[in-house]
Amino acid sequence: MRAITSAIFGFIFGAGLVISGMTDPNRVLGFLDVAGNWDPTLAFVMVGAIAVTLPAFALARRVRNAALGGPISIPDRKRPITLSLVIGAAIFGVGWGLSGICPGPAIVILTTATVKVSVFFAALVLGLWIASLVPARAQRRERDDALQNLIR
Repeated sequence: MRAITSAIFGFIFGAGLVISGMTDPNRVLGFLDVAGNWDPTLAFVMVGAIAVTLPAFALARRVRNAALGGPISIPDRKRPITLSLVIGAAIFGVGWGLSGICPGPAIVILTTATVKVSVFFAALVLGLWIASLVPARAQRRERDDALQNLIR
């Protein structure tokens, strides 16, 4: 049941990306070109997404589990903004700004099988793999520091 529901919502999300133009790198780059030939049409997509998301987040804060039974985890203000978060966000932004493609639309337009999208997707998978190594390294460092403190 969970897989079917995930597929349905994934299809709805993908259709929304295609209909809104988020899968067109040129449109995205035009939106990001605020100092040049700015295309403001994606601002309407963002306003629409916020209009849907804000009530959903308000509702999600009141319940503990999602409709399919899994826990709901919403970031709060108690979590610090870390250096790794800032670095990751900057890398994401630079990648999005250079290519006009972000991960969600990349999965959708992967079906076009163009070289540009294939290269982007391969780089995305590589970046995810490298990012998965960073927390493990940080955790090892913390564990080693804790052990060093115990020895002293």
